[in-house]
Amino acid sequence: MTRVILGLIAILLCALGSAQTEESYMDPAVAQEYEIGGITVSGTKTTDANAVRLFTGLQVGDKLTIPGEKITKAITNLWEQKLFSDVSIEAAEIRGRTIFLNIIVVEKPRLSRWKYTGITKNEGEKLDEIHDLLRGQQVNDALISTTSNAIRHYFVDKAFLKAKVTVVELNTDSMLPNSVQLNFVVKKGKKVRIKEVIIEGNELVKTSRLRRAMKKTKQKRWWNPFASSKFDSKEYQADKARLIDVYNEKGFRNATILSDTNYFVSNKRIVVKLNVYEGAMFHFRNITFTGNNKHTSAELASILNINKGEVYNKKLLDSRIYMNPAGGDISSLYMDDGYLSFYPDPVELLVDGDSIDLDIRIREGKQYRIRNVIIKGNTKTNEHVIRREIRTKPGELFNRSYVIRTQRELSQLGYFNPETLGVNPIQDPRTGTVDLEYTVEEKPSDRLELSGGWGAGRLVLSVGLSFTNFSLRNMFNKAAWSPLPAGDGQTLNLRAQTNGRFFQSYNLSFVEPWLGGRKPNALSFSIYHSAQTNGVDKYVSTADGRVANPLRQALQITGASIGLGKRLTWPDDYFILRQTIAYQNYALNNYVTGGGTGASFGFSNGTSNVLTYQFQVSRNSVDQPFFARSGSDISFSVKATPPFSSFQPNRNYAELPSDQRYKWAEFHKWKLTTVWYNKLTNSKSGHNLVFMTRAGFGFLGRYSNAIGNAPFERFYLGGVPISGFQLDGREIVGLRGYADYSLAPVAGNFVISKYTAELRFPVSLNPSATIYTTLWGEAGNTWSTFDKFEPFKLYRSAGLGLRLFLPMFGPMGLDYGWRLDDVPDQPNMARGQFHFTIGIDFGEL
Repeated sequence: MTRVILGLIAILLCALGSAQTEESYMDPAVAQEYEIGGITVSGTKTTDANAVRLFTGLQVGDKLTIPGEKITKAITNLWEQKLFSDVSIEAAEIRGRTIFLNIIVVEKPRLSRWKYTGITKNEGEKLDEIHDLLRGQQVNDALISTTSNAIRHYFVDKAFLKAKVTVVELNTDSMLPNSVQLNFVVKKGKKVRIKEVIIEGNELVKTSRLRRAMKKTKQKRWWNPFASSKFDSKEYQADKARLIDVYNEKGFRNATILSDTNYFVSNKRIVVKLNVYEGAMFHFRNITFTGNNKHTSAELASILNINKGEVYNKKLLDSRIYMNPAGGDISSLYMDDGYLSFYPDPVELLVDGDSIDLDIRIREGKQYRIRNVIIKGNTKTNEHVIRREIRTKPGELFNRSYVIRTQRELSQLGYFNPETLGVNPIQDPRTGTVDLEYTVEEKPSDRLELSGGWGAGRLVLSVGLSFTNFSLRNMFNKAAWSPLPAGDGQTLNLRAQTNGRFFQSYNLSFVEPWLGGRKPNALSFSIYHSAQTNGVDKYVSTADGRVANPLRQALQITGASIGLGKRLTWPDDYFILRQTIAYQNYALNNYVTGGGTGASFGFSNGTSNVLTYQFQVSRNSVDQPFFARSGSDISFSVKATPPFSSFQPNRNYAELPSDQRYKWAEFHKWKLTTVWYNKLTNSKSGHNLVFMTRAGFGFLGRYSNAIGNAPFERFYLGGVPISGFQLDGREIVGLRGYADYSLAPVAGNFVISKYTAELRFPVSLNPSATIYTTLWGEAGNTWSTFDKFEPFKLYRSAGLGLRLFLPMFGPMGLDYGWRLDDVPDQPNMARGQFHFTIGIDFGEL
């Protein structure tokens, strides 16, 4: 205000000294009116003079009263820009009733650069991401204060509660006039942890239960060195709400936190102290419904399923009324029938003593039909691939369950980031229709596999190409190759494995998930060939020329399969029926093992053929492929050959040599596997603690006692060998903590069971690198006959591990397992061992 008055006085003095013709004397106490004849600006260096004139609101030709409000307003406008450290307006000249104004400003300095002192380079790069400093912007008190506070809060969130930030202005940049460099001097101090969380006033709920409810505000415990005990003010506020939720769930609806504080007990420790008021425990009494026309009160009461006298639990009440992710609530009943604008409002009618009467007021609204289904974000996947997975169809009533199922199906495709899948219902109340807008974010799904693993006592290297969103119909469309034709949801896999001269394997497979494009009938096809030898050359040179090498041992396996999968509608449409016909040819040439026999074949020279039909029924409701949080995957399969021996009942198979007895192998194989996922914690960010349980059982049987057990498809258990490794027709199942194949005889076994339990927690849910940790325990065993099967005689192990999924390379795993049981005749097996694979899943039953 002082500057405004001084400006007015300066104008008056200039006016008095300049009056020549009409006014020889001007009384400062008498207002005089002038017309602005011109406006000049002085003192600007980087600010445009025209902008300064514009800021004042004054224009040439305006009428101006001196003294008056216009000059005052003009100076105020300039100050509000926060660009200047000094502002004044003077009368440069007065000609009669025409006045010429000169605006004088002193610009604030501009920012040339900034730096940090007292922190690391990496911390400085992090700070650059949280503030809004730009080179060339005006430096003012607000900018300095805002930036300093942002820096301090960054370190406070990192548990440096005593962090201080001071700012030093340095005038060192000659290249940018009127500029300064800001040096942010950071003194972090020591990292502060919570020594203790004290809760007072609680008598009916244990302190330990209340502390567990505070997810992020934890006191330091010696027995849990990995638990974070830093103090985060934002998380602390959320934890106080969680603490009250515990009381509300137990009926204490009036519970509140009377006071809370935190104080330092040392330079590195604070104590958090809360004082709670529990109040009385309340119960439900009478619950009524009003406004419901579609469904009777009895129907709604059966879904609510809260009886008179139960403890008043607000969380339970909300889950029975509102959006329960698993369905089964009142809102789902209406919204699955088109009532998109349905809204229930539970109102407490009466609080009588410790009892509460509720009236749930229903606003049903109108039924909405789907008008348009819109898809956004698909930059690679063709729209028809997405639309065939969408359960919500135009013309049908809106159905919330179908929307949730659609999101699950799109996630299962593996083409989109499951964390960002979204749906936006756009309602049109006038017509009673709704447009559903599904948003997807493409993620890399094709994989180049360059991996290594241990199999057959040797290092096996693999190279594979997996195109999971392939387009066969565009193979001959030159424009579609970028780098390969994609977008139709087909899968093409190419893989080669080798360890040099001893082993080679080649595999090609193709899957069309929607054969014909109208129904989810999947057609699959594969061919493969593998060869393993003792490394000896196939031919040797003799005096008679090149002849077959008698020292060479070789096994060649060639096979092909074709399958058809169909999604069933009963009992529900999570069920899938798969049928596969496969053929394998085993060619043995002097093939023996250390024991002098042809592995489990019983012969060393000859061929064997395996023709199988596999029938599999599975139900998969897992929410997403890699880091699943909910759902289950249950599978039952039977794989069998024709009973060839029954076609020649008079033939004495017992007296035939093994190569003739197994010319056409026969067996039947039964398998049952179950996997369940359950979230133990709920987090809006998706970082949930998940409990996974798995159980598997397998049995390999025979048709004829005369022929005996088949030499193929036998079970091998132990370690983490390479899954999918076509060694000699065996099925390999991993059991971490033990050596590879150590829990089955050399020739394999015929009955197997395995059980696994895992706690999983994600480190990163970024689609470009998904990582989660595991704490696991598992047990399993194999038996030679079903009569010897003992479900509780198992080899047990426990350990921890890390899983990583890179879109380009697929899944990777690192585990350390401790075996808890000794294995007969293997005294030198290590008690604990690492298991590491790249690009290949662990063998599972």
